[in-house]
Amino acid sequence: MPLATLVPLEFFYSMNSPVDILHSVFGFTQFRTGQREIVDRLLTRKHTLAVMPTGAGKSLCYQLPALIFGKLTVVVSPLVALMDDQVAALRILGVDAVCIHSGRERAANVEDWNRVRSGACKLLYLSPERLMTDRMVQALQRLDPDMFVVDEAHCISKWGANFRPEYEALSGLKSAFPDVVFSAFTATADEATRQDIATKLFDGQGDIIVQGFDRPNLHLAVEPKSDWRKQLLEFIKERSGQSGIVYCLSRRLTEEVSEFLNTNGHWALPYHAGLSSEIRRDNQEAFMSEDGLVMVATIAFGMGIDKPDIRYVFHANLPASMEAYYQEIGRAGRDGAPSNVKLIYGLDDIHMRRRFIDQEGGSDDHRRREHKRLDALVAYCDATTCRRVTLLAYFDEITTACGNCDICLNPPTLIDATPEARMLFAAVESTGQLFGGAHIIDVLRGGATKKIKQHNHDQLLEHGIGSKHNARYWQGFIRQAVSGGYLIVDIAGYGGLKLSPLGQDVARGNAKFSIREIEPKPSARTKSHQASSADQDLPEESADLLRTLKALRRDLAKARNVPAYVVFSDATLREMCMTLPNSMSQMAEINGVGPKKLEDYGQLFLDQLSDGGDRDEG
Repeated sequence: MPLATLVPLEFFYSMNSPVDILHSVFGFTQFRTGQREIVDRLLTRKHTLAVMPTGAGKSLCYQLPALIFGKLTVVVSPLVALMDDQVAALRILGVDAVCIHSGRERAANVEDWNRVRSGACKLLYLSPERLMTDRMVQALQRLDPDMFVVDEAHCISKWGANFRPEYEALSGLKSAFPDVVFSAFTATADEATRQDIATKLFDGQGDIIVQGFDRPNLHLAVEPKSDWRKQLLEFIKERSGQSGIVYCLSRRLTEEVSEFLNTNGHWALPYHAGLSSEIRRDNQEAFMSEDGLVMVATIAFGMGIDKPDIRYVFHANLPASMEAYYQEIGRAGRDGAPSNVKLIYGLDDIHMRRRFIDQEGGSDDHRRREHKRLDALVAYCDATTCRRVTLLAYFDEITTACGNCDICLNPPTLIDATPEARMLFAAVESTGQLFGGAHIIDVLRGGATKKIKQHNHDQLLEHGIGSKHNARYWQGFIRQAVSGGYLIVDIAGYGGLKLSPLGQDVARGNAKFSIREIEPKPSARTKSHQASSADQDLPEESADLLRTLKALRRDLAKARNVPAYVVFSDATLREMCMTLPNSMSQMAEINGVGPKKLEDYGQLFLDQLSDGGDRDEG
């Protein structure tokens, strides 16, 4: 908008109340629930952290006071695109606001800074990186601002979803600007994260306002992963012509899903950090402006996306935590209309997420906290009562059954599985609580693998006692036992299963064990996705990886003019897929990987496993 059309600052100062500005500038006749409380607190110069559900109108809560304050308001925002969008929206309203960042021409940045310095413009948007330089801090100190606003404030906390180290430097603002009002806004923060934000920004000397987390227009659903292609296609077909997001864990899967959807008649575009900035920008602009487009993306996409009519979010993999999940589903239904969110997950997703937590480093306390957060998400996935109750309880919000989630609409069948649980737990104990799920299942089903013979596990009483159930059944059973707290995955022991006190009670006959009914495996697959017998009992994501490893094995065998099994057996490749070794020492523990094969092939297969299990954090 040309500067000549912007409203003079005196116009705002002449108004008598926030309600006048709400109507005359923003065009609303009344505040949304919770907005007025935040506005009034800031106008009385009280430091405030506001946690508001997505779509509740948090931007207005700080934009309106900024128009009333006599001096500058600085808004800290994590993304250039988000800053540009908010400034453009304000200028359309006639409000003179600017953003200064490296994506703009230097002359434009200089011109806008001169207007801020002269007092003509009272709203300045900056990234934390540009703000927290000595030069910018000193320049702003000379302007004596009235308020700092930290948008997407969970980024400041090391315990929050999407933590950004650059944000943590904002904790230095309180000493540089002791008389400034600090406000912070987020839709995603549990109790620990909220306290951390308040401490960093204003030493806890302010108010924390939690407006609630409930998004009643979202239909929540979770499903065990069986065939992600079929599950995704069925979900999208019911919503053809609607805009939606499909979240994937890796760049590889993002590209694969996008291609798959396009092949099946849906318009889909990929978005991940491996694409050029130009492609990402073009794909995002298409998604924001077009109807019926599916954005297939890693978590690199989403923050600040303010498209109101996203009708669904589909997770093809398990998110990192309950906070991350809540934030990602929050992109759906911002207009308040009914929208659907669905998550599919498998035991391999849980294993991979736990590996990521341990590989990220940090203190033992931080890792324990992240494992607990993942535990909460897994428990949500395997919930047997209302999902909304489980989700909101995590954020300390109590509610009643919603009647609008998959569990409320189709309550799961709970069956007494105490005999099977005692079989499983006995197998875990008798093998020394050292082995992962794949080996325990082999023991239960009476397998004759090299590892079973090596450890004499074919001599155990438990060998074969669970043979009437297939491997898929036991995988689902173990997943529910883990999510229910009966079994513990020993991360330091490379995924070995251990009994918790709850599991010990069941094993000793002192407690019962109930599970959701595990659906029988589909009897047939379409020809295009026909799996070999070695693939059938693997989770779909691991089956994809197995096919990739088989292709590598085939190429190596062809180059050496030997049969494929001479390189590695199917059983060895399956174990690689289930345990996901990430070092030569871990690879050496895989059955069928002797010293020579380790030397000849070990690193090649490690590289493939790493590519197949990559993730994208930005």
